[in-house]
Amino acid sequence: MAVLVESGKDTAYLTLDSPENRNALSSVLVEELTAGLIAAAHDDDVRTIVLGHTGTTFCAGADLREAGASPELRTRQMLDLMRLIIDTPKPVVVQIDGHVRAGGMGLVAACDIAVAGPQSSFALTEVRLGLAASVISVAVLPRLSSRAASRYFLTGETFDGATAEAIGLVTVADAVPAAAVADYMIMFRKCSPQGLAESKLLTTAAIRREIDERGTAVAEQSARLFASDEAREGMMSFLEKRPPSWAAERR
Repeated sequence: MAVLVESGKDTAYLTLDSPENRNALSSVLVEELTAGLIAAAHDDDVRTIVLGHTGTTFCAGADLREAGASPELRTRQMLDLMRLIIDTPKPVVVQIDGHVRAGGMGLVAACDIAVAGPQSSFALTEVRLGLAASVISVAVLPRLSSRAASRYFLTGETFDGATAEAIGLVTVADAVPAAAVADYMIMFRKCSPQGLAESKLLTTAAIRREIDERGTAVAEQSARLFASDEAREGMMSFLEKRPPSWAAERR
């Protein structure tokens, strides 16, 4: 099992539980998370869905070690997963207290409420691997200011929870993320299911439009980049824990 599924009072808890590969988006994890989201969406007793994680990393992005996973499959899985979070007619809250990288940023951006704990860190690392944050851009870009997007998409630098809050990626950075999430759940219990579902249609419209209008184009860009020589060098350097050729010290 890569995703733990638990039920609370009126809450479905979906916990990414594959710490040995930093909760990377393997086919198994994506399939189990998809099943959990669909089941929670159709359960009338569930009012809120909380997405969490075990280990020190929320999600490291694509599972670069997974054999046989084509770029086309990866991009389609990611688009479908973000769209599922967006289309789920219930609030999806993500509770983070660890590292968020690459595709993990897309999951965070797709959620309605994002709470970051003190151990959280964020980075769009694709640019350092010969790639671009193509597919997840449809969810991430609507959350960020234009200046923040340019900075973090182009540098790949790491930033903390307070910065993530300031630029709009997360709702709040809190010293006790579980307590902050509990407060939101109390607020959601005061809201009608219909009111929440219809309000979410309004708040997610920009991301839904991005997926509809740019989904095919970013999927094609991602597949093209994954097949490139630079990306192969970038991914190999990552797996071999060495600098890529373009980052080697020049004489």
